[in-house]
Amino acid sequence: PQAALRRALRTAARADDVALADYGTPLGLPPLRRLLARRMADHGIEASPDQIMLTDCGTQAIDLLCRFLLEPGDAVLVDDPCYFNFHALLRAHQAKVVGVPYTPSGPDIELFAQALAEHRPRLYITNSGIHNPTGAILSPVIAHRLLKLADQAELTIVEDDIFADFEHTPAPRLAAFDGLQRVVHIGSFSKTLSASVRCGFIAAPRDWMEGLTDLKIATTFGGGRLSSELVLTLLKDGSYRKHVEQLRVRLSRAMTETAGRLNAMGIMPWIDQPTGMFLWCRLPDGIDAADVARHALAENVVLAPGNAFSLSHTAGRFMRFNVAQCGDERIFRVLEKAMAK
Repeated sequence: PQAALRRALRTAARADDVALADYGTPLGLPPLRRLLARRMADHGIEASPDQIMLTDCGTQAIDLLCRFLLEPGDAVLVDDPCYFNFHALLRAHQAKVVGVPYTPSGPDIELFAQALAEHRPRLYITNSGIHNPTGAILSPVIAHRLLKLADQAELTIVEDDIFADFEHTPAPRLAAFDGLQRVVHIGSFSKTLSASVRCGFIAAPRDWMEGLTDLKIATTFGGGRLSSELVLTLLKDGSYRKHVEQLRVRLSRAMTETAGRLNAMGIMPWIDQPTGMFLWCRLPDGIDAADVARHALAENVVLAPGNAFSLSHTAGRFMRFNVAQCGDERIFRVLEKAMAK
């Protein structure tokens, strides 16, 4: 939405000197936090503005939570497969990372229970909306069973919801079922609005906010006020809503076209009718995704092999495709050539 961003930048340029030059408050811009509280309420998540902290992005939100909650050696559960940067971030915090196989309706609940008993983890990090990389959606049945296990094990769940606005029909939210007791909800506008406008948020239990505020002051002092002002303007004037509605249509079209092209090559989606921007696909028998990715890289095409997302390295036949970046015909030519080698 470059035109809307330019209008918002012109509006920001007319702000007073405080908005342009001073540090933002640690919790972040109050009007934006109030608006985010209303948006979360639309998903059934009850959070007051003083339970919301703005961050630079979703990754910073998770980093702050890891600093706040983890000690070196603590176990953390992640989905297998999951967003590859979760692995790197958790290792940076010297956590013991434990993978739980992911199914089309959520984590394998029996294996999840086994991991709780064996490792006694401090955290579980997941996407309950559109899952990265699989595009799967958490089912209500699995959500309830997951929360029951978390309560029994005194486990904290970090619900990374940065793809929420790509949904056509809202999925169950763990934070909505839980009421921000054991679940911490995070979001970001980097994927839906602009990677240059760094603005995310944490919604957490009320009694955590003082500690998180102290930690944010120690690590970044204040927030990025200009980015917050831009996001607030775009949310208030309707530009963001219109942009996201158009984006969903474009992504749906790209999903259908990309899936069709891949299907013709024998590359099959893992789930039916995925939504969002990712296709998690199984390659034909005998083809290793890492080999395909290496051959494609030699042709200056970057692909995402499955084991980059799998802690157990059991996704060697899988590959994640970002349909928003699959409009170039050359990608499919190089992919077909790489698979033939």
